Amino acid sequence: MVYIGIDIAKFKHFASVVSSDGEVIVKPFPFENSRQGFMKLVEEIENFQDCLIGLESTGHYAENLIYFLYERGYRIGVINPIQTDALRDSNIRKTKTDKIDTKLIVQCLMLRKYSLVNSQDINIIKLRRLSRFKLETIQQQTRIKTQLTACLDIVFPELSSFFKGNLHLKVSYALLEKYSSAKAIAHCRIDGLTNLLYDNSRGHYNQDKALQLKVLAKQSIGLDNPAIELQIQCLIKQLRLYQKQIKDIDLSIMTLMELLNSPILTIPGVGYTLGAMIISEIGDIKRFSNPSKLLAFAGLDPVVKQSGDFQASSMKISKRGSTYLRYAIYRVAFLIIYNNETFHNYYISKRAQGKTHRVALGHVCNKLVRVIFKILTDETPFNLS
Repeated sequence: MVYIGIDIAKFKHFASVVSSDGEVIVKPFPFENSRQGFMKLVEEIENFQDCLIGLESTGHYAENLIYFLYERGYRIGVINPIQTDALRDSNIRKTKTDKIDTKLIVQCLMLRKYSLVNSQDINIIKLRRLSRFKLETIQQQTRIKTQLTACLDIVFPELSSFFKGNLHLKVSYALLEKYSSAKAIAHCRIDGLTNLLYDNSRGHYNQDKALQLKVLAKQSIGLDNPAIELQIQCLIKQLRLYQKQIKDIDLSIMTLMELLNSPILTIPGVGYTLGAMIISEIGDIKRFSNPSKLLAFAGLDPVVKQSGDFQASSMKISKRGSTYLRYAIYRVAFLIIYNNETFHNYYISKRAQGKTHRVALGHVCNKLVRVIFKILTDETPFNLS
């Protein structure tokens, strides 16, 4: 067996080749993050018949190389950076260079601290990118909504009460896109306003509502500010774009999830988005020998503080590992206590012990991780009544 360790970077990678006896066959050498660079790597390693390539799962920089090597039939082991950090910390000098990191990666391969890439992993990589992008898009959309609300607080602060506290409706967006201030609404034709509200609310807002809105606009303390009106129109266009993008992302996620056919979707409260985020962040469940390691990977394991006779009375979670996985598990935990009797009763029992909602939800997360580990390991549907 020959081990090939690759240290990933943005512009230039380093690789070295080591035999199973620990002999360095090819000293660390650089190659560019380009087709020419990838071909240089292949030329260096193509003569090794029985080889295993290892690299760290360090964001998106490794994706192109993984695709390139996988398509050529190479065995690829993906390593958690925590493993290489642990090996580095065990060395006295704790030195970090690209050349040394290739050797640390080889050590991880020799210690079998990796997960092999397969065809399902390729879809998982795509799914991980899509689910993360959706969450980031939603966060951007939320910031735009906050900006829109701030603008309306200046030009028409009473509009929120008209829409019962929810400004982010199809009908409100249509209204603001055409009439972007209280003054504009106050001076518009009642028939035009009625038709706009009626058509964009499935008839919920009729002429009476339009008359109420005009009265509200005439009495408004909102300022007449063309600059803010322009900003409102631009923000509405951005929100419409985000809505379309999220629908497109959802469609792609759904397509990949149906290909994977994961039992994660059988958990009550888990839809395509949260299911995609969970399985794409976990990757190969076989990387984790027990639920505790999966819990630690999600950063939901408790941090123990103890020294001598001192023992902390409360413990916080470590928040190491995948932020996205931790977010998804918290979301599912919140949903499952309303969709499953066993989890609901478990949550209630923790609250009865005097624990706060947040702490009780943390216990639900812990239980949920064990269930996720079980159904993914056994590839069996959720069956917890």
